[in-house]
Amino acid sequence: MYNIPVKQYLSENGYPRFSLRAVLFDMDGVLYDSMPNHAFSWTKTMLNHGIIMTEEDAYLHEGRVGDETIQIVAAREGKVFSAEERKHIYKEKTNWFASCQEAPVIPGSLALLQKVTAGGLFAMLVTGSGQPSLIDRVNLDFPDIFTRDRMVTSFDVKKGKPHPEPYLTALQKGSLQPFEAIVIENAPLGIESARAAGLFVIAVNTGPLPDSVLMDAGANLLFPSLIALSDEWENLQLLNP
Repeated sequence: MYNIPVKQYLSENGYPRFSLRAVLFDMDGVLYDSMPNHAFSWTKTMLNHGIIMTEEDAYLHEGRVGDETIQIVAAREGKVFSAEERKHIYKEKTNWFASCQEAPVIPGSLALLQKVTAGGLFAMLVTGSGQPSLIDRVNLDFPDIFTRDRMVTSFDVKKGKPHPEPYLTALQKGSLQPFEAIVIENAPLGIESARAAGLFVIAVNTGPLPDSVLMDAGANLLFPSLIALSDEWENLQLLNP
């Protein structure tokens, strides 16, 4: 059942086959169950500035850099914040996020990463986050898997997801061609970003959005959890169909 979307992707992009070398992982919602904390922090912060932002909004904007999220949500209500004001608002959001209970590791993430590296592939992190409290945890929770030169965060790009720059930057950092990597994402904007960069995307629905939102964003495959994906990983080494 996996061969059809794989063959379709290869055909659409003119590649004869995958030559898989790397797996590119989003962070929030893929490695950490941190989106509830982000949603709380965003809604609390924006309300303090007279903007209604729902938790669903936070999930739909997941992966976008904070400055862009503030501009878009504010514009929806006819408000404009200066660059200095947006910097202050994002700092406030960061403080709320840091005050939340530590986000747990998503079940199945470590097992999947271990399977990836055991298979001779390397992992890269591609996140729209700039939250030091999470980024600093990665090497503690997932030791000897990620290196800083194989991480793309909000500090490494000018345009966040859904723009392709985050994943194009990852390809550049990893010296990769699109057919040498696949992406694991949980958010529609992240899926759009990866697809715009020419990559094959496996979506894992770890949040409250309907499956259809992830598929409509362009996911090539969809799994209900990281555990389900990890359990099927060996079967996914179909990437040479």
